[in-house]
This record gives sequence, C-alpha cells and structure tokens, in this order.
Amino acid sequence: MHRARQISASPPLRFASIRRWRSGPPVAAVVACLSAVAPSMPGFAQNAPAQEAPKVDRTWTPPEVGALPDDAFGQAVRRGRDLFTATYAHIGPDVADPAKRYAGNSLACANCHLQAGTKQFGLPVYGLTDVFPAYSARRGAEASLDDRLDSCMTRSMNGRPLPENSAEMQALVAYIKFLSTGLPADEKLSGYGSGNMPWLDRAADPERGKVVYARACLYCHGGAGAGIPRSGAITDLGYLVPPIWGPGSFNEGAGMNRLITIANFVHYNMPHGADYLNPQLSVEDAWDVAAYVLSQARPKKAGLENDFPDRLLKPIDTPYGPYADSFSEQQHKYGPFGPIKAAIEKLKAEKAADKKP
Repeated sequence: MHRARQISASPPLRFASIRRWRSGPPVAAVVACLSAVAPSMPGFAQNAPAQEAPKVDRTWTPPEVGALPDDAFGQAVRRGRDLFTATYAHIGPDVADPAKRYAGNSLACANCHLQAGTKQFGLPVYGLTDVFPAYSARRGAEASLDDRLDSCMTRSMNGRPLPENSAEMQALVAYIKFLSTGLPADEKLSGYGSGNMPWLDRAADPERGKVVYARACLYCHGGAGAGIPRSGAITDLGYLVPPIWGPGSFNEGAGMNRLITIANFVHYNMPHGADYLNPQLSVEDAWDVAAYVLSQARPKKAGLENDFPDRLLKPIDTPYGPYADSFSEQQHKYGPFGPIKAAIEKLKAEKAADKKP
C-alpha cells in the first residue's frame, strides 16, 4: 500500500435527475458573489469554514475503462463498473438468485457517487485506493476498502455486507483501484467529498426548503420523493431518478443522512446539469432544501447508538445520539453548527489537558 495521497476537500451518497432549464440571471455569477460576501451576510455563520473556490484540477483525469484489454483484469474492472452503475441489476432485491440479493433497495452506487464515481464534488471514488486502510471514527477501528464498501451496502443500499471473497466485492475493489491508475502517491487533488459551503448561523429550515423543493426538485423526484423507476411501477431496472426518502431510499445510518454532506452535494450537483463551476441553487436554498429532504421518513437502521465510540470524533451533524456535548438531537440534525463545533473543540482541549503529566 502506497502512502495515502493528500485530499483537499470537505468530508464526505443521491440524486441523478433530469430537469427543464429555467430562465433567469446567470446563477453561477450570483452564487460567486454570494460566496465572496457570505461570511459577512446575515444568515451565514462567522466561524464557518469558507467555501472552496471552484477550480479545475488538471490532474483530475480518470482512466477510461473501455480502453482496457479483454483479459482477466479488464473483465474484472468492467464487472466492477457494471456493479457500480447498475447495482440493482446484479445484487439488488429483485435479482433472480436470492443469495445474490445483497442490496436492500434498487439504488445504484452511482446514484450517490456521480459519473460512475469520477465527478468532482460528486462524492468521487476516483483516486481513493491509497487512502485505505484508514482509521474509521464510526467503527472506532481501522477500516479497509472492503469495510468501507460494506458500510455503503448496509447503510446507503440498506442491505447486508458483501462477503470479502465474493466475486462482486473483488470486482468493485478492482474498479476502484483501476480508477487510481497513474496517480502518484501523495498527489494532492481537489474535488473530493461533496464540497464545503459556509454554514448558516441559524438552523436549516425544512419549511422554507419545502418551497425550494417544489420549485427545483419536485419535477424529477416527485412530491413523495420516490423518484422515477426505469421500468414503470417496479424497480427491477433501478431508477431514472432515485428516491430521496421513503422505503426505497438510503437509511438513517447513511452518510447522506447528514445535513452537511447532503446540502453540499445538492449545491454542487443539483438540479441536473449543475456542477461546482455552475451551481444552480443558492447556498441558503441548498441548506434548506436538504433539511426538508432529511425531515422525511426513511428506513431505520438498528444499532446506530454504537456508532462513533469516541463521541468527540462524531461528526457534528450526525442526526442521532448519544453525543459528547449537551446539544439536542434537533440541533445536531439541522444546526446551527457553530456552537456545537466550539463546544467539541473545548471538550477536546480539556481532554488533552487532562492527559498532560
């Protein structure tokens, strides 16, 4: 295993939609202005991290799977890509062989990790091979790439783990490793995670987000957040537009069920056609519409109280307790996050002071 490559982005899966274009002023210019003045504007936290300036990373050049020869390695990588982009067709809940029904919903990995895991600020997996194994705060232990994939299987896919020696796990690992081909260790790339907007100095507002949803999201994701199945009333062929809440969506333990992750994802990728160079929603709209999505019902996951055994390492937007601080679950879910961050930093400092002789 090479040394871990440095990653430049915010921490880290769910929309891939189609949408009619709206007329209006150039949104990218408006958002650029908002980004520049946001820290001094009402509604934005003074101590929030600054928004990452959009830039083109010239080394962001994922290799082409189609250029591989038709040998054993090429076939494994192609199989992994197929599993990544059409997960439902190979290990979904409707596949013919019950033993292969690992996913509990009919989503695909690529519904969260956009453009088959290669889009900047679209939760990419491109170039991540050297990051693993890595310490997982959620597990409280080191995690391999296989472990990370199984976390997606049991949370975002609402299913069960893939056996480590299974053909499906080996193919997914081969695909992700292939996407790191040619990248030297310690290469610093921008574009990982889902982005880094400034925080609000207020709680994100689901009611205001409902209005934004009706304007910008409903056309694709529907009034019930159920998306659009490719095959009409059933989901054996996955979704043209994935569900973002309800029984077919990611469960409460998924990373996308955290507001900071999903709000950034929405801002830099939604509605269809948006990217980090051309956001379509304002910063405040992205926070509020993400809060509306997370206010809806979704599948439960048992045992979430065991996540993050070191509570001081628990992400501040984790929407379920227990917590190291005294803030409510409601504030952890919707913010404002600034006071929580300050409290956690104080607790960490006190813990470090107690350890000194």
